[in-house]
Amino acid sequence: MTTAVVICPGRGTYNAPELGYLGQHFPDAALLAAFDAQREAAGQETLSALDGAGRFSMAKHTRGDNASGLIFAASYGDFLCIDRERIEVVAVTGNSMGWYSALACGGALSAADGFKVANTMGTLMQEALIGGQLIHPWMDDDWVPKPQRKAELLDLVARIGASAECELHLSIDLGGMLVLAGNAAGLAAFESAVEPVQGRFPMRLGNHAAFHTPLQEPVAAKGRASLPADLFGQPDLPMIDGRGAIWWPGASDTEALHDYTLGHQVTQPYDFTRALAVAAREFAPDLFVILGPGTTLGGAVAQSLIPANWRGMASKQDFRARQDAESILAAMGMADQRGLVA
Repeated sequence: MTTAVVICPGRGTYNAPELGYLGQHFPDAALLAAFDAQREAAGQETLSALDGAGRFSMAKHTRGDNASGLIFAASYGDFLCIDRERIEVVAVTGNSMGWYSALACGGALSAADGFKVANTMGTLMQEALIGGQLIHPWMDDDWVPKPQRKAELLDLVARIGASAECELHLSIDLGGMLVLAGNAAGLAAFESAVEPVQGRFPMRLGNHAAFHTPLQEPVAAKGRASLPADLFGQPDLPMIDGRGAIWWPGASDTEALHDYTLGHQVTQPYDFTRALAVAAREFAPDLFVILGPGTTLGGAVAQSLIPANWRGMASKQDFRARQDAESILAAMGMADQRGLVA
């Protein structure tokens, strides 16, 4: 039996190549119909219609009120597809919005309530659309950690954020990347202060608000008003949150879990790098399984394991050699890797 930590992706992972993902992979037609019914009751286009569209629309499919539901459903469907006769899931975690998916995969929320949380928060974020995000690397192309460079960038963020007209914060510590969030002035100040890297960074993220910053407190408050604590129960699997804290089955304070999910998780930085380091060290899995949709999170997972010196990896070359030798990472959004676990 292969042990695995499951990782749920966040926003930005359902793009043109993923159109039709639910139609191709979602294993439970009745459950998808239940998700669609929630959307219809809220006056929203169904996931089936969005996923079954003739063409991908950046304006429509990446909006928070649509993307969150699509991504949650794709991730949860992939979780159901994992072959439990071959794969023993020992823990779950997620990146950013992926925490909502992790709550459902981990059993702290039912599938229906997990969808309700993800869809509600995605809709509230879209309605408010406070601020924006950009992404910038602190590792080099070879994924060798450059901690001094990271410290310099975070110092720059703090200095910009301290100025009168600017809001700028660390949003997600994402492997070799820093996701930053703030208001227009703060994002523009950072873009003018750093040298462009690799011809594409710093890169603005379309249809993304200032997630995981104090700017989202109004959204968090609406979320707490809409989503009561009694939706949350004891998890069936250990869940690693965006601080690297572990919520254990049978030993979790469900009110605290509700408070974290609709409080700290919305308004404070999300440390995906630390969550992965904790997953590796506490659970020592044979395999990390990244649920779909999308194929973009693998690099961030590997880059998170390198600073932790997981299995002696210190660079991209080390990771590739290890992956070629024993497949320590399986992304279900990639057809050749899906077969390793589904």
